Formats: sequence, structure tokens, C-alpha cells
Amino acid sequence: MSKEQTVYHDRLIEYQRSGQRIRVALVGAGAMGVGIAWQIGRTPAMELVSVTDIHLDAAVRAAKACGKPYAVVSASDPMPRKGEVLVTRDPFFLLDKDRGLGVDVLVEATNTIGFAGKLCLEALEKKIHVILMNAEVDLALGPILHDTAIRNGVVVTSDAGDQHGVLMRMIDDIRLWSFRIVMAGNIKGFLNRYASADSLEHEARIRNLDVVQCCSYTDGTKLNVEMGLIANGAGLVPWVPGMEGPTAKHVNDVIKLFDFRKYGDTGVVDYILGAEPGGGVFIVGHCDDPVQMPYLKYYKLGDGPFYLFYRPYHLCHLETPWAIARAVLDRRPLLWPQHGRVTDVYAYAKRDVKAGEVVPRAIGGNVFYGLLELSAPADRKGMVPISLLEGEDDKLSRMKRNVPKDKPLLRDDVDLLDTFLVRTFAYQKQGLSAAGERPS
Repeated sequence: MSKEQTVYHDRLIEYQRSGQRIRVALVGAGAMGVGIAWQIGRTPAMELVSVTDIHLDAAVRAAKACGKPYAVVSASDPMPRKGEVLVTRDPFFLLDKDRGLGVDVLVEATNTIGFAGKLCLEALEKKIHVILMNAEVDLALGPILHDTAIRNGVVVTSDAGDQHGVLMRMIDDIRLWSFRIVMAGNIKGFLNRYASADSLEHEARIRNLDVVQCCSYTDGTKLNVEMGLIANGAGLVPWVPGMEGPTAKHVNDVIKLFDFRKYGDTGVVDYILGAEPGGGVFIVGHCDDPVQMPYLKYYKLGDGPFYLFYRPYHLCHLETPWAIARAVLDRRPLLWPQHGRVTDVYAYAKRDVKAGEVVPRAIGGNVFYGLLELSAPADRKGMVPISLLEGEDDKLSRMKRNVPKDKPLLRDDVDLLDTFLVRTFAYQKQGLSAAGERPS
């Protein structure tokens, strides 16, 4: 446990002793959601008050994992007795303080984008902090979510336990030590850009994952989304579309696999493939100070001027309470798009796509994979952020033109639905100070 985590643990115990509780509403009860519910149920001063999922049986599993009694409710029901975790398919009414729940924090852990965006915006307007275990909505609508949070005196932040959250915590430390950040990197075990959800059912079942979620991991889209969050939060860029991603045996190979001098003073995001320790992340920092370098050599960090730091694991749901505590006790986000929309993840065809086809589940689906790119040039070319292909109310976008395999999807190639997500994204791009009301 880090020093900062220990401090939060002690402060939460004091918070609880003073009679205060952090009341948490969880939305999304998949593999991560169940773990989050378990963790909140065992963290000092935290109380899980509700679990929402489209599948009630999944929400019930999460409530049981928390270790408290539960009650299944809907918007028309009276609130049951205190002490029960409310289980429901509809989270919106739970945010209403008039209903007596008094939610302090919303943890968004679904794999939706439009729905999640609408829910998070409403929570922030009601002065509820938001923790995003959902990287897709975090990237797609991060600037407008953060702007809304600031206006309402609350915090929206990426979660602390996913790779991008861990990397940001490392970046903060390494910058404090006066290193220049050269690279923030992910360690990915396997990559197949052409993977289909249909082919991964067995693999998803073994890992207790939704098959679409499993596909987004396998085809690299999720990796690109997470590194986009770091890019926009830390002011880094992908050197090439989708990053370089060389194969490695161990993370220590990073120093010889990349030509750091070609980046100049530009800090980049990237990854290595197939390396140990699996599940870890790394940072490369630069220091050429003649006073500092002998110390670093003594600490067995090498001859420099490029130094490797890595964490051999990330712990996802175990670290979610850390982000919750930081938001409530210190009113500080861990990771947010403080550099603006520097990058986004754009859709590329997994196969030859024909005019007239519909686009089911773009992220983690069978038609497109996503690559991280600089937003300004990609937008000028008319490239489509992969998040915007999400359907709404079972309606799906339809292709207008053929797109060959491995070519980017352009705006003229597809008939995008007029969804809340598309409208809100367009409003966000126009500038958060644009006249007119935000889309509903």
C-alpha cells in the first residue's frame, strides 16, 4: 500500500468515527462492477446504496457481493428501509435527493457511451461526484463532463485502478522527481486487430467477461482508448497512428526497443506486446543532470539519460475506493482531460465493409477496430471517432459507401444516427462556451 493510500485509509477511518459516510451508487454490474461492490462493502466510511444493471440478476450478484441485504425497486416504488442496497434497472431516479438516498458518488462501470454520458451529466448537475470505470465515455465526453463538474463544484475523474489511472499516479510522482516524461506505456499480452466478438465467446466465458468487452481488449481498441486518456490528461501524443507497439520479452527491453531521441522534447504514449510482467505499466523519464545521474546509477536505474520505471500490476476494482476518497475528501480528480481533446480513437475497417451494412457495436464488434491519433489532423480528414458509432434504442448506423479493410472510416462513408452521444460530442467540439443549450 502506498503512502497516499495509507493516508486515505486513516482519513476514512476518522471520517467514519465522526459519523459520516460516503454513499455510493454503482451503475454496471459486470465483472468489474461485482468487484467494486465487494470492495466498497469492506472500505471504511463507504456505503453502497444502490446497484443498477440492465440485467437484474447481475445487479443482485453485486449487491450480495457487498455483503448487505438488498431490495429490488423501481421509480414508482416507495423507498425501502435503510440499510438495504437498492437494486434496479433505472439509475436516474436514484440520483434525486428528494427520494432520500443522498448519493455522494456515482461509479459508472457500464460499457455504454451515450447512456453513460447522459447519466453522468445528470449526476454532476445534481452535485454528485462521478468516478469513471468506463474508459469509453471518459474519452468521448471527458471535456464536457469535466466542465460540468467544475460548474457544480464536484469532481469527475478516471478510476485509479485501470492502466491509465495507475500511469497518471506514476507520472505525478516521476514529474515531482524532476524527470521529463518521455513515454507512458502499457504492457499488452496479445493483439489481433481483426478479432471478432463471434470468435471470442469461449475466451470471454473463461475470463467472466462480456464477449464485446473481450473483443475490444483483443483488437486493441480498449488499449487505444486508455492511452488516449493518458495523452489528453498528461499532454502526450501517439508517435504514429495506433502507436508503435513492438514485441518484447520483458519490460526492461523498453530502453533498447524505442528510439527515444527521435521524439525530441515530445512525450509520447505507446505500449509493448507480449512482455512480462503481464498486466503492468511503465514510464520512461529523462534526466541528464550531472548531479542527479550518479545517484540514479547508484540506485541501479542505469546509466541514463533515459530511465525506466514500471509497476508490475494494476488492480482495477481494488483501487476504486482510492479514487472515491480523493474525490470526496480532497475534491481532486486523479485524471481528466486537462490538455483538451489532443487525441481520439478513430474507426478502421476490420474487413472490407460494404455500403448498406449496419454497424453493430462498433467498439468490440466485428466491423471496426480503433486507433489512437492526433485529433486535429484526423478531424480535418473527416475521420470518425469510433465511439460515435454506438447505436441508440436498438437503432444502428448504416454504411453509405464501401470501406476497404484497414482503411479509416470517413464521415461521408456512414449515415451516423442523430443520437444524444453524437449531438453532445458535436456540442463539445464546438467549444464548451458555445451559445445554446446542451443537447438533451
